[in-house]
Amino acid sequence: MTTETEYSLSDDLALALALAANADLISLDRFSAVDLIVTTKPDRTPVTDADQAVERSIRRGIEAARPTDSILGEEYGTKGDSRRQWIIDPIDGTANFMRGIPIWGTLISLAIDGVPVVGVVSSPALGKRWWAATDHGAWAQAAGEDARRIRVSAVTELADASLSYNSITGWDDEGRLDEILGLTRAVWRSRAIGEMWSYMLLAEGAIDVVTEFDLKPYDMAALIPIITEAGGRFTSVDGADGPWNGNALATNGPLHELVLAHLSKTP
Repeated sequence: MTTETEYSLSDDLALALALAANADLISLDRFSAVDLIVTTKPDRTPVTDADQAVERSIRRGIEAARPTDSILGEEYGTKGDSRRQWIIDPIDGTANFMRGIPIWGTLISLAIDGVPVVGVVSSPALGKRWWAATDHGAWAQAAGEDARRIRVSAVTELADASLSYNSITGWDDEGRLDEILGLTRAVWRSRAIGEMWSYMLLAEGAIDVVTEFDLKPYDMAALIPIITEAGGRFTSVDGADGPWNGNALATNGPLHELVLAHLSKTP
């Protein structure tokens, strides 16, 4: 019987990329479809038939190729208890997907012992895909172009930095409005791009700081290997590692401690 120790990260990354390619065919076919079915989940967030179909496709692929691995997905929960866990967000940016805004994508990650080691972010409406595995570098590929290795920026001063904070309301809800407003005053430019794209722009060196609240592990797990392999750093807003803390701070590395200090809860 196949055991979990037989898989290399290269094998796992290749599987994640193949799963993402299949997912893109499903999601792009349903993007802006006039018969898109939208329902409301118990947490009052929207879900479409595309979210569900994409996750089913990815789960089937994992179950066939890695039958002993466990799975955590946004739409269908957790299956299994292996130390190797695939973490899936079938469509990150469902609200954008529903409105015809192209900033959305499929997120696939493999975490081993809770640490994300493989990450794929695929955004077919933007015509782009990003991926990484530990010690394999971070890569991006636009439609019709060759893959290229990506790297975070070399900015070292907040006054020269570009920030994406996702949502002022999210910071207000957390009682951190003063902290994020203070950070926006300290940086060169601030904006609220949102979803997975702001993190991928950081990995490419176009943005220097990304931070937001109200996140789940499946919103973050795939981002972490890409950002860290590109030379950046990913923690919670309070500096804890991993995708398990409900919020995120990603930077190019040199700015991380400076940003943590600005976001520290005011007494």
